[in-house]
Amino acid sequence: MVGLKPPEVPPTATVKFVSAGTAACIADLCTFPLDTAKVWLQIQGEVQIPRATSSMEYRGVLGTLSTMVRTEGVCSLYRGLVAGLQRQMSFASIRIGLYDSVKQLYTPKGAESTGLWARVLAGCTTGAVAVACAQPTDVVKVRFQASAALPDTARRYRGTLDAYRSIARDEGVRGLWRGTLPNIARNAIVNCGELVTYDLIKDTLLRAQLMTDSVPCHFVAAFGAGFCATVVASPVDVVKTRYMNASPGQYQNLLSCILALLMQDGLRGFYKGFVPSFLRLGSWNVVMFISYEQLQRAL
Repeated sequence: MVGLKPPEVPPTATVKFVSAGTAACIADLCTFPLDTAKVWLQIQGEVQIPRATSSMEYRGVLGTLSTMVRTEGVCSLYRGLVAGLQRQMSFASIRIGLYDSVKQLYTPKGAESTGLWARVLAGCTTGAVAVACAQPTDVVKVRFQASAALPDTARRYRGTLDAYRSIARDEGVRGLWRGTLPNIARNAIVNCGELVTYDLIKDTLLRAQLMTDSVPCHFVAAFGAGFCATVVASPVDVVKTRYMNASPGQYQNLLSCILALLMQDGLRGFYKGFVPSFLRLGSWNVVMFISYEQLQRAL
């Protein structure tokens, strides 16, 4: 597959903003079951999942996905998709679409190229701003995915709008921003792992003339970005998922959530669901960045 030739006129910030949100939604549609499996594995041992025998546990990505389909049906793989797409349209548009613009703000005037620290600062900035804007959609998405692991009578919400209303009513507006701090930490790391790594790998391949600015180059850079992001972000992601899914009063604060996870599962607990995280984040990055590059050129 050959990529389209780069346009002579660089895409505007608006084009990047729209392209990023659209590409992220496309990637979510392709990889959402892996994200749901990751959430189930991360909260395993914390919620009671209906199973034939009380000792049965989910083992691996395929085991989790097959059990979900067998016990809850195919629709369970996409539980929370509406909130997920809402999240991507608001979240990815900011953290990815505005990355290049913010990167230029941190680049000294007259510099021939953007340095590493300017890229890192840009990734942290857009990641943090995106979380502040889109956190409610992330809370609802995680809770919907986790609720698929519960019996029908124990599920807390009837739909996406009901989830927003119920959380705001029962936990206050602050409940919609539950887990904001760990999510800011996670997404600052993920944003740097994804965007900075993708930026550096792609830039290196082009400068060394190993590849042209086409789909194969985008694929290699996106795959590397997905792996790096998963390695550095998994511990924060596990804590974020558990804290956001917790019932009111289950954890006193973020530190108590971390200590509970550490005492229950040890250090390995921070990498629960690593394989589905990598499969999801790696494939998500590949689909998203390829779609993002092509959408910019198409628009």
